[in-house]
Parts: sequence; C-alpha cells; structure tokens
Amino acid sequence: MGKLTKNRKLALEKVEPGKPYKLSEAVQLVKDVSTAKFDASVDVDVHLGVDPRKSNQMVRGIVTLPHGTGKETHVLVLCTPDKEEEAKEAGADYVGLDEFIEKIKGGWTDVDVIITMPQVMGKVGQLGRILGPRGLMPNPKSGTVTMDVGKAVKEVKQGKIDFKVDKYGIIHASVGKVSFEPEKLADNAREFINTIIKLKPSSAKGTYIKSIYLSSTMSPGIRIDTKAIDE
Repeated sequence: MGKLTKNRKLALEKVEPGKPYKLSEAVQLVKDVSTAKFDASVDVDVHLGVDPRKSNQMVRGIVTLPHGTGKETHVLVLCTPDKEEEAKEAGADYVGLDEFIEKIKGGWTDVDVIITMPQVMGKVGQLGRILGPRGLMPNPKSGTVTMDVGKAVKEVKQGKIDFKVDKYGIIHASVGKVSFEPEKLADNAREFINTIIKLKPSSAKGTYIKSIYLSSTMSPGIRIDTKAIDE
C-alpha cells in the first residue's frame, strides 16, 4: 500500500470508522474530506439484501436527480431521418443511424447514453456485444427505447440516470459533484435512495437496505445511517 499523503491522513482522521452518519452530516463530511485537485464526483453505494441471480429480486430503475449530476452527459440518438431534427433540438450530441452503427462496430463508444426507437432496434441489436458490457445498450425499461426521443434526450440532459443491482447486491451511482451545495447533494442522494426503497421486490426477505456509503473520488467511504435518510 502506498504511503498516505498529509491531506489523505487528515481526511481519514475526520471520518470515524464504522460510525453511521445522518445524510446531512455525511454530505458535509464528504465535501470536507475530498482531497482531489479536481471537482470530484460524489457517489452513493447501496448494499441490498437481495439475490440478483433470481429474476424476481433484480432491482433496476430510473431516477431524475433534482439538481442534475453536475457532469455533461453526451447523448447519441439512433433514429430514422424524420426524428433527427427533434433529437437535435432537444440537445442530442450525435444524431443519425447507419453511419453511427458502422462507427460503433469499428470500436467507437465515446458517449454516455444511447437513445433509439423501437423501429430501429433490429439494427441496434447487432451492437449488443459491444454496447452491453459498457452499459450503453438501449432498453425500454430505462426509457432509452422510445418514440419520444426529444423528451428522452431532455430528461437525460437534466439528470435522469438508470441503475441496477450488480452481482454482489450493490447499486452504485454518482449523485453530484463535490462543488455542489450540501443541501443539493443531500436532495440528490435522498431521491436516489428513496427510489431504491420503493423498488423493493416482494420476494426479498430480511433486511432490504443493508448499508449505504457516500464517497467522492479518492475519499474514504462514509457510512450513512439507514434510519436517518431524511435528516
């Protein structure tokens, strides 16, 4: 393990190991202990008491963060020519179809979200082996396969994110930047966590929310008291 820097050591001293903090305390603390020299992302990790291998315990959803993610989201819309203008007016960074499909086949995936239409999913489906592992494959459940491409683009640009539990039972998402005001970080984190709570599968037994941690890039994880989300 590398030697701790002075700033890193001071940051670690501010966080009491194992202590669960109120959400309002945690967001202030994550700002205080962030030592990155750039505007780091603030992440939330929620460990669930589910078995993701069982289809009836898969937790997946979408949430629009009240104050956005703080980062610019690059959107590609794969659509028919009659929808191109709608996508462009909504703020899509790239719009087209066949030329981008060929580009992706060649290895290009320099976007954050891909939105498409039901009519062209036959073509887009060919890209599953490339887009799937990168989390870029459009999906009706996440609202990225739709006829209303303009609305979908605007929602993504305004802070809509989709999430799903991984094989370890953890859901991870970025809910803002260190530069955000504490209240805005808390609002975003609360909206994300409450959305997950609402998605509890009826088949999940025992403790649903096992733990919640808040962290920024290069900061220690700060445990959030699951009973103090609204505090």
